[in-house]
Amino acid sequence: MADSAAPNLPSRRFDDTIAFYGGFGFEVTYRHEDWLILRRGGIQLEFFPHPDLMPGESSFMCSVRVDDVDALYQQIKDAGVEEKSFGAPRLHPVRLQPWGQRAGFLIDPDGTQLHLIENTP
Repeated sequence: MADSAAPNLPSRRFDDTIAFYGGFGFEVTYRHEDWLILRRGGIQLEFFPHPDLMPGESSFMCSVRVDDVDALYQQIKDAGVEEKSFGAPRLHPVRLQPWGQRAGFLIDPDGTQLHLIENTP
């Protein structure tokens, strides 16, 4: 097995987290009352229970790097996540960012910000 790293993100309810991320291709690879692992291809997200989390006050975030950020963005949008400025969940469109890469943003139902970043050659 290759070395790897995965973000540890909060979930108010594992069932809701599974349903949300499952809408755009993530599958459960491990579930226990104290830990949840979801995988989509080479992307792994790990979750811990945080039932009292206030989504609007969350400062959790991670980067998700993919070869085709437009395709991932569209899959998330097709799953019903809307582009909007406030609230959770929400999407912010893919565009060229000040740091020189194309990226969009997903805020999940628990307020975690995922930077959706296109891999550079």
